[in-house]
Amino acid sequence: MMSMKSPLTVATPANQQRKFASMGLRYFLLAGMTVVFIAACGESKPPAAASAPAAAPAPATAAPDVPSAGSTTPPAEPAPSVAAPVEPKNLAARKLDPEKIKRGEVVYRTNCANCHGPNGEGTPGWRNPGADGRYPPPPLDGTAHAWHHSTETLERMIRVGSPADIGGMPAWDGKLTNQQIDDVIVWIKSLWPDEVHDIWHKEIENKP
Repeated sequence: MMSMKSPLTVATPANQQRKFASMGLRYFLLAGMTVVFIAACGESKPPAAASAPAAAPAPATAAPDVPSAGSTTPPAEPAPSVAAPVEPKNLAARKLDPEKIKRGEVVYRTNCANCHGPNGEGTPGWRNPGADGRYPPPPLDGTAHAWHHSTETLERMIRVGSPADIGGMPAWDGKLTNQQIDDVIVWIKSLWPDEVHDIWHKEIENKP
């Protein structure tokens, strides 16, 4: 009796065709996936533009006022610490001798400016007495009480000085000539503003 082989172990042309067809399909699918993968990986895309980091703000420091190159604007100059005295407008109307004013200024700057200030502005705090009870030298430029006195009184104060218990002004009689005393008084009057001089002239010097 002939022995029969199992259909699982018998290689028939039909089985071989199916096997080859299955292998071909697998190979086709594998090849297709490989192509897609390679195409996807090889696709060149421009990288996203990286945003530049924001510049750090400049420190809040005041820049010096320096003109740029080619600028015609000069740098600002600092304001003077002491304002120049305003020159009165009616010196001629006061009939003050210009030569006496010049000589009186020399006398003042040589002998008086050390206490009363270069422009007759006085000593700071002149309204308040010091520890010794005496008042500091007052202004002579029309901002204090110098213009409250007549020419005669001003001359006498310069000659004999201030009372020892009130002020420290020394007596200048014998140290300054009559001409020098007269000249320095004229220079002091030239410092007074127009309004002050007008009041002094009407109510003090020529008091009815």
